[in-house]
Amino acid sequence: MSLPTERDQITISFASAETMVRTLGPQDLLLRILDGLYPELTVSVRGEDLEVEGPDRDVSQARQVIEDLHGLVRRGTNVTPEVIEQVTSLVRGGSQAGASGLLSASILSSRGRKIRPKTLNQQHYVESIDANTITFGLGPAGTGKTYLAMAKAVQALQAQEINRIILTRPAVEAGERLGYLPGSLSEKIDPYLRPLYDALHDMVEPESIPRLMADGTIEVAPLAYMRGRTLNDAFIILDEAQNTTGEQMKMFLTRLGFGSHMVVTGDTSQVDLPRGVTSGLAQAVSVLEGLDDIAIIRLRSVDVVRHRLVSRIVDAYEEESHGR
Repeated sequence: MSLPTERDQITISFASAETMVRTLGPQDLLLRILDGLYPELTVSVRGEDLEVEGPDRDVSQARQVIEDLHGLVRRGTNVTPEVIEQVTSLVRGGSQAGASGLLSASILSSRGRKIRPKTLNQQHYVESIDANTITFGLGPAGTGKTYLAMAKAVQALQAQEINRIILTRPAVEAGERLGYLPGSLSEKIDPYLRPLYDALHDMVEPESIPRLMADGTIEVAPLAYMRGRTLNDAFIILDEAQNTTGEQMKMFLTRLGFGSHMVVTGDTSQVDLPRGVTSGLAQAVSVLEGLDDIAIIRLRSVDVVRHRLVSRIVDAYEEESHGR
């Protein structure tokens, strides 16, 4: 015989009806989301108050969601559907620090836009980059693996913690076809490095990028260009690492020099290597997990910060692959 669930009832008051309306989001979206997440919860509007009644745990989480969104509104944040989803994800994921504080803490401010973690796992990822020499960021597309790593690299450069940023990717997708593409070597490999350039342009004044690249402060190059080098006082990002071989990954990791940080990002479910070739990323995670000063952070579909449908698409494909 199960014990009855403890229930609670609370009232959350707002300074004005306008503040409450802004907190609830467009067309009272927050109320509909809470209703879907907590079927046993009742949330009623009474003037400038919200009355919340239901099981203890549900009431506690709903209170934190509402208060965190209220805190964001007071800081001038516009409560959009994406913001509501981020806050509910943080609360349900176990954030005790308060999502409003987490979502307000920015890594960089670029042209009036703040770059910051938007989920609890992303915050853990950023903190791990600060705390470790090598960090692996694993997860599906849209979880901010590369973008947040780039923001941390630019932040470190601006703080003069490092002397240069090195961004690299394997050009595995091209394979032997690379030689048949038109143009110079630079023009042939540019499509494979373009996502790194795009992220860089979001964070550094575009007119300064040619100068920084010319003097070696920022380097964007294929992984093959790392061979034989020792990279000191640098922030090095290896993107799309699932497309490295074991030998390439070992070569890259052993380029680490004094005063440097490495971030390795990839999605082990999206390997483009020839059939039968083991991903260097998967091998590295297996070999290195548990070593001091190396962090392995796994981001999930709930950490996707692109269009809301992206996380659902990721989940659908994940379910399909498990059902085979």
